[in-house]
Amino acid sequence: MAWQQKKGWLGQGGWQGNNDWQRSRARRWDNEHRTWAQRGGYGGYYIPSDRWVLSFGQQHGFRIRNRPVIYMGYPRFDYGGFSFMIVDPWPEYWAENWYDSDDVYIDYEDGYYLYDRRYPRVRLAISVVL
Repeated sequence: MAWQQKKGWLGQGGWQGNNDWQRSRARRWDNEHRTWAQRGGYGGYYIPSDRWVLSFGQQHGFRIRNRPVIYMGYPRFDYGGFSFMIVDPWPEYWAENWYDSDDVYIDYEDGYYLYDRRYPRVRLAISVVL
């Protein structure tokens, strides 16, 4: 909780967020996103392994369906019984309604990431919200 309250994801030049969905889109994603390693590591809540195997990983694709709402200046969505905050801007070349039209999944590497199957090499850093 303390890491989330202190916006721990901002480390090492992380995206500052804002209160407007359109301004949550990157101008040049390659320059604006940061991995969890670049941010100093993931320090948020971890999904228990018994819940992880049921709904998460590459084999569990889904569509967010509703445009994420802005929470603490960042897009937020719910899936698998958890809320997630997208702490990277979404790429400028993604469709305006990617959340409704594209299949996505959540995976863990050095922290949690949202992947869009249409753009498999792009990963958006996300944090579990408590």
